[in-house]
Amino acid sequence: MSKELRDPEITATGAIGLDPFEFAEGKLSDAARAALEQLQIALDESVKPLVNEAWDTATMPPGIIGALAPLGLMSPEGVTQKEADSSLFKGFRTYVLARTDVSVATVYNAQAGLFRATVRMGGSPEQVAELDPKIRDFKLTGVFALTEPEHGSDIAGGLATTATRDGDEWVITGHKRWIGGAVSADVLAVFARDTADGQVKCFLVPRAAEGVAIDTITGKVSLRPMQNADFTLTNVRVPESARLQRINSWRDVSEIMGTLRADVAWIAAGLQAGALEAAIRYVREREQFGRKLAGFQLIQEKLARMAGNVVASLGMVIQISELQDRGVYSDANSSLAKMWIALRARETVALAREVAGGNGIVLDTDVARFFADAEAVYSYEGTHEITSLIVGRALTGASAFV
Repeated sequence: MSKELRDPEITATGAIGLDPFEFAEGKLSDAARAALEQLQIALDESVKPLVNEAWDTATMPPGIIGALAPLGLMSPEGVTQKEADSSLFKGFRTYVLARTDVSVATVYNAQAGLFRATVRMGGSPEQVAELDPKIRDFKLTGVFALTEPEHGSDIAGGLATTATRDGDEWVITGHKRWIGGAVSADVLAVFARDTADGQVKCFLVPRAAEGVAIDTITGKVSLRPMQNADFTLTNVRVPESARLQRINSWRDVSEIMGTLRADVAWIAAGLQAGALEAAIRYVREREQFGRKLAGFQLIQEKLARMAGNVVASLGMVIQISELQDRGVYSDANSSLAKMWIALRARETVALAREVAGGNGIVLDTDVARFFADAEAVYSYEGTHEITSLIVGRALTGASAFV
C-alpha cells in the first residue's frame, strides 16, 4: 500500500485554517468554499485592521458590517439556497468570522443567526416570505430580545415581560438586558408572556416605537465592540401582524435556542483557532535567550494542547451540523457541544496568553481579545451549568432543574 508523505509542518491555510485531520475536506461545494475565501479576504483587508481599536474603544465601527453585508453570505452567489441555509455552511461561516474576532462573529450572527432563525422558525409562511429576503440583504435588521435583568438562566419560568391583547393590537411592557445590536436594529424580536394564557409569544417591535427606551451597556471586559443594550418597553403598542405566528409557547422558543447553541459552539471553535494562530505568529517572531520562542519545548507543548482542542472542537461542530442537516435536532447534543467546546476555549485562550507572556495582555498580539472574549462565549446562549443539566437530563432521564 502506498503512503502519501506530508509536510511535517502543520499550517493554517485558506478560510478554514488549521485542519490537520481534514475534517472540512469535501464538506462544501466549490462555490461555498469560494464564498468563504471571499469572506476571509474581506476580513483580512477591511475588518481585521479595525478590530483592535474597536475593542480598545468599545465601539463597533460601521465599516465592519459595511464590509460584510455586501458579500451576501446568507445567499452567496453560485451557492444553492439549500446549501447556504445548511447548518454546515452557516457553521463554517461563523468559524471563519470568529477566527478573526468574536465580536465580529457575534454581531453578524445577531442578524444572520438569532434574528433570522427567530423569523424563519417563528413566522408564518407569509411572514417568512416577506421578511427573510430583507433580512438576508440587511435591508431589515433585527435582534433577539429574550434575556431580562432578573431572568437569564431561569427565563423559561421567570419571563416577566408581558403582552396584552387589545383589539387588533398588543400592549407590551417589560425590561430586556444584554440584547446585542439593539441600539442600531430596525426591529426588536421581543419575547413576552401573554397575560391571557400565560404562554410566551414573540413580537417584532420597531426600535423607534413610542415607549421603547434603550441604553448601551458600558464597562464590559469581554466582547467590548459588541453593543449590548438594556432597554425598557412601557405600554408599547404593536399590531397583531407584528406577532410571529408560530411562537406560542416556551417549547417553540426552546426549539429555536436549541439550534442556536450549535452556532455558539462554532464561535467557540473559531475563537480557539484564532487564538492558536495568533500564538503561533507570536512565538515565531519573539526571541528570548538568543532564539525564537517557537523552538522551546514548553512552548511547543502548550501549542500542541491548543491544537488538540481546536481539532477536537472542529470535529464536534462539523458532526453536529451534519446531523442537523439530516434533520436530527437534539437540545442535548447542542448543549453538549456548546458546553464542552466553550470550556475548551477557556483553556486554549489561557494557553495562548501564557505563551505570549506579558505581551499576551495587550491588543497588539491579538491574543488578549480572544482571551477576554472567551468568557462571554462561555456564558451566553446557555451557561456551562445550564447546558450541563440539559445533557445530564438526557443521560439519566431525571431532571435536576428546580
